Order: sequence, then structure tokens, then C-alpha cells
Amino acid sequence: MSYPGYPPSGGYPPQAGGYPPQAGGYPPQAGGYPPQAGGYPPQASGYPPQAGGYPPQAAGYPPQPAGGYPPQAGGYPPQQAGGYPSIPPAQGGWGGAPAGGMLITSFSPFQPGGGMPQGYPGGPAPCPPQGYPGGPAPGQQPMPGYPGGAPAPNPSMPGYGGGAPATPHSPAINRGYRGAIKDHPGADPLRDVEVLRKAMKGFGTDESAIIELLGSRTSKQRVPMVAAYKTTYGKDLFHDLKSELTGSFEKLAIAMLQTPAKFDASELKEAISGAGTDEACLIEILSSRSNAEIREINQIYKHEYGKTLEDSISNDTSGHFRRLLVSLCQGNRDEREQVDINMAKQDAQKLYAAGENKVGTDESQFNAILCARSKPHLRAVFHEYQQMCGRDIVKSICREMSGDVEDGMVAVVKCIRNTPEYFAERLHKAMAGAGTKDRTLIRVMVTRSEVDMLDIRQVYQQTYGKSLYTAISGDTSGDYKKMLLKLCGGSD
Repeated sequence: MSYPGYPPSGGYPPQAGGYPPQAGGYPPQAGGYPPQAGGYPPQASGYPPQAGGYPPQAAGYPPQPAGGYPPQAGGYPPQQAGGYPSIPPAQGGWGGAPAGGMLITSFSPFQPGGGMPQGYPGGPAPCPPQGYPGGPAPGQQPMPGYPGGAPAPNPSMPGYGGGAPATPHSPAINRGYRGAIKDHPGADPLRDVEVLRKAMKGFGTDESAIIELLGSRTSKQRVPMVAAYKTTYGKDLFHDLKSELTGSFEKLAIAMLQTPAKFDASELKEAISGAGTDEACLIEILSSRSNAEIREINQIYKHEYGKTLEDSISNDTSGHFRRLLVSLCQGNRDEREQVDINMAKQDAQKLYAAGENKVGTDESQFNAILCARSKPHLRAVFHEYQQMCGRDIVKSICREMSGDVEDGMVAVVKCIRNTPEYFAERLHKAMAGAGTKDRTLIRVMVTRSEVDMLDIRQVYQQTYGKSLYTAISGDTSGDYKKMLLKLCGGSD
């Protein structure tokens, strides 16, 4: 008999002769072994027989019939276009990748085209799914098994394979720049400040000229205007804008003229020292920025406000939520792009053991994994957790935690798993209901306009049934609305 995925019966591989290989045997040779004419490496008809040479081509090595190994569609883990799981892009500044192109992050136990599996450089290749070694800790129930293992003895802890449907992850990313604002060709800060001065000089203010200028420049083209204005006119641009503009439009214009790190530092300061602590703002900034950006924020915060960001957080928060924020503000997350699937399974098992599979919750284990592991790795962990126990990691956190630490952990997971979806939700909540949370609306629109605004717009349309452009138009007004729509970039 033959088994699915293996060569037909009759010996592996089929050959006409016995052993040692006879004419037509394996491997096929023209002049015996070692290869003769042509030297090394073996030439045509050498070992192994293939059409495209080495490395193996489309079907991989050894050639197999459909349904062989590695698993095909529907196999483990579930794949999707663009690799699993994909993350929308992020460019330089505001929580992004290095400028100059989009960083593509994907993980797959097997590379496209039948290539060999990869883990961390130099590390072991992923193995077929299997259970974890060792037994349960004292007082705990056995852990869920992986495919091929015995059924879990406790029905409340399902096995890894079989029943858990795959959860949707980030959509396949689009290549290219995903911001809504692009560099303006030939922009010159000295000429630009002449436009600003003219718009603010004399009676009245030409808000339309200010909107057109600031709304058509990227951050790196706007920020130099501050120094150019003082050099040219001997006046402070921020002071003049504050004297000419009012309300949310004034705050938006000021935000657009600050460096990304300085604006973040000012938002964190306001979130901590304002009326009540804006926990969501703290999590939003610290979970979406890169290590280098967080370190720059720390430096500016200390310089501007005379104390460290960590001290400010420690004085204003408490308990496990404080520990979560302190961990995030270190800017020390692993930023490697490679994903070791075996390590992802181990971390998923640790999270299960720290929450669903024990009385009480070990928040420290959640903190250690969510704040230290790389974002590609964590996306794999969230998938493995769902496959292992049949429950989304967010639902498990909501079952096991409460209060600020629950909100914080959930926000970190959502931001890492699908960043555009997270920010689309932040924008929706800022505009939903009575009144508008203008500080959140301004911060998200300014900080994401050059990173992934096109992806946020796409998710917003799909999730809430109307375009972000339409939502902003219906919830804001006047010059404030016009400037926000410039940052949005268009209607979908």
C-alpha cells in the first residue's frame, strides 16, 4: 500500500536495479561515482536528478505528488496570501520602519516555492507539529496537545488540532508608500515662511493659505519652517500661530510643526499631568513606536520637563499597569524580523499556563512576553494561542484581568496584531457618540498621515461602512475639518 504524500510503492525511489545501483538505478549516473567528465559538481543527469539545478525549484525536494509534505492548502498552520501573518507597513518616523521603503513582515514555517524552513539564523528548523515535552506543573491540568497527540483529558482544555478555527489576521500588505502626504517637490522653508507671514500679517488671517501650505508638506518639510521663520522675521512661529488661530485648528497646526518625537513627548506629558490620566494615550504611543523613537522621546521628555518619562509614569500609575508602561517605555523590544515557530508555540503555552490554566492570573508572564518579544514573533504567538486553546488571546485577557491592566494588555495586543485596524478603532471611538475627542483625533491623524493612513482608511471603510473622509466631514467643521481632510488624503 502507499501513503498520502509519499512516493508510490515499489521502493524509494523507484529503480530498475538492486543495490548497489545498477543501470537506471538511483542515483542516475552517466559514468559511475564519483562523476567523471565534467568534474564536480555533477552535471546533467547527476545527483539528484532535477530540471532546475540546486536549490530545489517549485516542487521542492524530493518531488512529490499533490498532497505531500509540506502541507498544502488547509494544512498547518493556515496560510494566506503574502505569507502568515502579514502586517501593514510602517515607514520611518511615527512608529515605522527605516525610511526609503516598506518593511515587509511575514512568517511562514515553509518558504514559498517549496524552500527549506527557517528559524532564527543558525537555529533549528521548525519541526512538524508535536506536543511539548514535560508534564504539567504541580496543581495544574495537562496542557492542550498539538496535532497527533492524545486528546486532552479535560474537555475545557481542547487539543491544539481539530476544532480551533483560524482567526483573521492583518490583510496582505500592499507594497509601496502607504502614507497620505508625500514630499512636495521643490519645497523651500524660506519661501514657505513668506507665505505663512503673509497669511498672518495685517487684519484677519488667511486660513486657507495656511491649510494649503501645511497640508501639502511632509513633517520633514514643515519642521524647518520654525527655524526659518525666526531667522527671517526674528519672531517665534508657534507664538504667531497661537495669536492668529484658535481652538482645535490652532492645536492641529502646532502639532504639525513639531518633530514627531517632541509631539509624542508633549502628548505623553499631557496624558500624565492633565485632568486624570489618559491611559489609552500612553499605551497608544508606547506600543506603536520603535525602540529608537521611544529612546528619542525619553531624551526629549527629560530635557523639556526636567524628569524622566519613567519617573512620571511611576508617580502617576500603580500596580501591574504601571509595570506594563515602565516596560514599554524602556524602548528595548526585540526587533528581529525572523520568527521561530517553536519558540512562538512555547510562548503561547506560557501565556495559557499563566492565565486560562491556573487559578488567578500571572500578569508578570503576560508582561514579559508582550513587552519584550518582537512584533512579528508576537503575531505568531497570538495565532498559536488561538490554534492551541480555541480562544482569541484578547478574550482570554478580558476573562483573566480587569481595570487598567486589562485595557492596557488588550490595547498592546490589538496594536501589534493589526496596527491599521487598531488606529481605525481609535479614530472611530474619538468621533463616536456625543462630542469629539479632538486630542486623540489630532494625534492619530498627524502621526499616521505619513505611515499607514491609506491602510487605516481601507480598514475604516470595511469595518464601519463609511469612509474615514466622510466620518471626519460629518464630525468636524470649518478650517479644522479642512486641515484634517488634508491629512486624510481623500475619500474611499
